[in-house]
Amino acid sequence: MHKIVFVAVLAVLIVQTAIADEVEVRYKTFYSHVKKLDNDDTQALQFAFGFMHVGTGKLCTIHNARISTQKIQIPLVVTTENRFTIRSEKALNLADAFVVIDFEEASNQCDISVQLETKPEYLKTEYTFEEMQFLYEQYEAFFNEMGSFLSFMMPTVTGLMLQFSDNNLTEAAKTGETVTAGALMLNDEWFERRKALKLQTKPLRITAIASK
Repeated sequence: MHKIVFVAVLAVLIVQTAIADEVEVRYKTFYSHVKKLDNDDTQALQFAFGFMHVGTGKLCTIHNARISTQKIQIPLVVTTENRFTIRSEKALNLADAFVVIDFEEASNQCDISVQLETKPEYLKTEYTFEEMQFLYEQYEAFFNEMGSFLSFMMPTVTGLMLQFSDNNLTEAAKTGETVTAGALMLNDEWFERRKALKLQTKPLRITAIASK
């Protein structure tokens, strides 16, 4: 069975501004997605937004990003990976706000992508089994909700993947699991053992492993 890590790519309307490398994307484009996580069943998850370069397959470099309305400008924090998160705020949606992004590359070469991941506050080096099961169930709840009408199209969660900032990291966890090439895969068999997880290095993110 083919396994995938859930990463969604969205098609959106991008409005060119007078500056060649700066674009405006309507806030409602992001809001339609982040509002899906506004419940207890998915409270540990977030969408991280970036723009994939159509030629290289890597994320485009973002110099800065902000939410813009006629009255306010709200800076967004852009990570070293060139992704950012956006809060779910109905007022900004009603104000017809824009998200303004300044790229290093030509903006017409950058397509928006969305990554579902665990929020930073859930990243640490030691987890009880119950904490890992909680994260698993958060992803499970998201896929179940999204597939309530089109379940045959949605993948099923079969584990969690912990990704580390060093893509070459290879080391043993204190509880015996092995981090290989910057990632640790915890499948359903690992969860069946109901054990704690103790790492040497804090992960960069935790995403779902899923199969269709």
